[in-house]
Amino acid sequence: MPQTITRGIKAMVDEANATIETLTTADAIALHNSGAEDVVIVDIRDPREIERDGKIPGSFSCTRGMLEFWIDPQSPYAKPIFQQDKKFVFYCAGGLRSALAAKTAHDMGLKPVAHIDGGFGAWRDAGGPVEAWMPKKK
Repeated sequence: MPQTITRGIKAMVDEANATIETLTTADAIALHNSGAEDVVIVDIRDPREIERDGKIPGSFSCTRGMLEFWIDPQSPYAKPIFQQDKKFVFYCAGGLRSALAAKTAHDMGLKPVAHIDGGFGAWRDAGGPVEAWMPKKK
């Protein structure tokens, strides 16, 4: 017997977008270009996506699967960047995963948070700066 999904992705994304700030691509590019030191842009895409498509220059990479573990200061995987008093702007490829990520971060107490409408694809298509993926030096 198949599963009965009672709450689909559309409802979840709609709820996230109603709760958190959604930046237009133009606003996100302007924020990035301002060089604001109190903003962290967080790329939640899979490493293969970043390797293939590049990333927003200066963005911090945190896969969606590790987000909660990296945010929680009590987690053995906690990352100091998420303990800073900054605004966190999330993005993914198209704006769906980042809406959910921003909502999760908000629900955990990380504030302020936002996400980029349309994600990396909209950013790139709007002429936002893109940095090629570079392997870490060993």
